[in-house]
Order: sequence, then structure tokens, then C-alpha cells
Amino acid sequence: MKKYSKETQVGLFVLVGFLAIAYMSIKLGNVHLFSDSDYAITAKFNDVTGLKVNAPVQMYGVEMGFVEKIGIDMASGMSVVTLRIRKDVQLTDDTIASVKTSGLIGDKYIKISRGGGEPIQAGAVLRDTESSIDLEELISKYVFGGV
Repeated sequence: MKKYSKETQVGLFVLVGFLAIAYMSIKLGNVHLFSDSDYAITAKFNDVTGLKVNAPVQMYGVEMGFVEKIGIDMASGMSVVTLRIRKDVQLTDDTIASVKTSGLIGDKYIKISRGGGEPIQAGAVLRDTESSIDLEELISKYVFGGV
């Protein structure tokens, strides 16, 4: 039986350790490398307070994508959210995207309500959107008699 030197054994052990760390970082970090199993669409909102990149996109309570990017369109004064949707999910031109909260004070996510119009292609812009509800603003209106 062939014996390896200690340096070779340590080198192999370190290499396997680095590969394991890289794999776990990609899996746990929700990194989507070289993925062609989804397509991008854009939704414009008045307010996306609390929404974060990699937040889930759900339809009928099932996760079907994630938030890829959040930005601002200065010309229209709206938030622009880029969504990555699985290719097996076909959305229509009258789809409604809403910013929702899981639980009372949970994380924000995008809820998709599918319509019955014409199918959309990758790169389409969803115009029918519902912004997030600001709980602090509602409570302050109630406390100070603004309701």
C-alpha cells in the first residue's frame, strides 16, 4: 500500500475544506451562479420599505422566485424592483405585485396575484403594484387622532 507524505495529506485535507466552505457559502448565501432556470421582470412601486434583496417572491403561497435588485427611478419617483421568476411560471400582463409582511412584524416579501391577460416575456414591467404598509405610520395616525 502506498503511503502519502504528511504534507500531501494536509494539502488534500485543506483543499477539501476549502471546497466544502465554498459550497456551503453558495448554498446558504442564496447565490445564484450560472442559472438559466429563471427570467427577470421589473415592478415599479411607490414604496418598498423593509424589502430586501433575495426576499422571496410568492404566488398562491408557493415560492416562485426572489428579489434580485432594488433601485430608484428618479424620473418617475418610484422604486424599481427586479424580480427573478422561475421559467415554469408564466405571468400575464395584468399580474399584480404586492409588498407583504410575513406575520405581524416579519420579513417583507413580494406576493404575485396572477391575472388572466396575455402572457408576458422576460424583461417586462409590471405596472399594477401595491406598496408596503408602514405600520409605524398607521400607529402614529391612530395615537395622534389622524385616523
